[in-house]
This record gives sequence, structure tokens and C-alpha cells, in this order.
Amino acid sequence: MKKLLTLLMLAGVFTFSATAQGFSDSDSTEVDSAAVDTAQAEEVYEEPVEEIAEIVAPEEAEPSKGFHQVVKEQFIDGGPTFMGIVLACLILGLAIAIERIIHLNMASTNTKKLLADVEDALNAGGPDAAKEVCRNTRGPVASIFTQGLMRMSEGVEMVEKSIIAYGSVEMGKLERGMIWISLFISLAPMLGFMGTVIGMIEAFDAIAEAGDVSPALVASGIKVALLTTVGGLIVAVILQLFYNYLVSKVDSIVNSMEDASISLVDLLVKHNLSK
Repeated sequence: MKKLLTLLMLAGVFTFSATAQGFSDSDSTEVDSAAVDTAQAEEVYEEPVEEIAEIVAPEEAEPSKGFHQVVKEQFIDGGPTFMGIVLACLILGLAIAIERIIHLNMASTNTKKLLADVEDALNAGGPDAAKEVCRNTRGPVASIFTQGLMRMSEGVEMVEKSIIAYGSVEMGKLERGMIWISLFISLAPMLGFMGTVIGMIEAFDAIAEAGDVSPALVASGIKVALLTTVGGLIVAVILQLFYNYLVSKVDSIVNSMEDASISLVDLLVKHNLSK
């Protein structure tokens, strides 16, 4: 009986130890699996977080190129030969246009004030005083008045002829240099188109040498062609604006000269009749 109890006690001890070991193994296994699941979850969530951070993080802003830098790069890409000639047309045309603008603005005269001063001088001191007033006044209108007053002693008809003849001379002075601006307006687009043709020829030569139509081969030639054309057209547009302004300015001064000349003849006729 004692042996049986002893065997039962030993069996119970071994059974309990085995059960406890089983529970401990299962607990450790569950802990390990939970740790593995947590690590995998962290890895899974790290990648989207990093991607979202890359998307949300502002990209480093590239330094923006200024207008002068862009124009310089396009000028160099267009080729120094034709682009340089087109630029020379622009510089020369602008120089002539600015000189003409200054000259025409200085040539403008207040004709009403000049006529009033001439009339007062005629009444006070005669033709010589009127001539002195015209000589002290700048502009083509005053020069025409001077020539007309110099012919006053020869009659009104000679005064009219003198005014008409000298008016043509002054008109020629006003229009001086305009032909060169017109030349540059015509020349700049022609040079641009010439650069276009040469660029296309270079593109087709590259295709012939390679034996294959590749965008990389023809891109450079086509770019040169387009840039030279654009450069020539831009120069022509700028100079055309200045040219139209100068033409309108010359027409305004010429109209003022004609009106003032008619008023001067009427003034001289009135002065001769009053003697």
C-alpha cells in the first residue's frame, strides 16, 4: 500500500512538472510571436511613414533664373554668328532712334507764341527785329520764318516760294536717319530666317550622316533655327515701334510748319497793308 501511494505521488509530481513546463513553453512562444508581430508591424508602418514624410516634406526650391540669365542662355544657344548680327542691328537701330527722338523733341516749337512774338517785333522794330526773334528761337519753324522774313522786301510771292523751298530742306533734316531704322527693321527678320534655313540644313546633314531620324540629332539644329527666327522678329518689332513713333512725330512737326507758314504769310500781308 505504501509503495502504491509512493508511485502515485511520484506520478503526480512528474505530471505537474510537465504541465508547468508546457505552460511556460507556450507562454514564451506566445511572447516571442507577439514580439515578432510587433516588429513586423513596426517595419510595415515605417515605410509608409517615411514615404509620407518624403511627400509632405517641401522639396528644396531650385534657384530661379533671372530674365537676363535666360536671355543670355538663349542667345548662346542660338549661335553667336547670326544672333550677334541681329543684336548689332538692334543696337544700331536703337541708337539712331534715340538720337532722332531727342532731335525731334528739341525741334518742337510753340508756334502760337512764336507768331505772337514775330508780330510784336514787326510792329515794334520792323523785319530786322522779327528776324532777330526767329534767330533766337530753335526749331525748323523758326528757321523757315527767318528765310521768309529775309525775302520780305521782294514781295509776298517770293516769301511763299522761299518758305516752300526751305520747308523741304527742313523736312529732309527731320527725316534724316529714318531710312537706316527701316533698313534694320527689314534686315533683322531676314537674318533670322537665314539662320533658320542654315539650322535646318545642319539638322538634315546630321540625319544623313547618322542614317537614322533621331530627335536627339535634329533637336540642336531646329533649336538654332527657331532661336534665330525669334531673335530677328523681336528686333524688328522693337524697332518698328520706335519707327512709327518717329514718323508720327515728324508728321506732327511738318503739319505745324505748314500751319505756321500760312499764318506767317497772312501776317506779312497784313503788315504790308497796314503801312
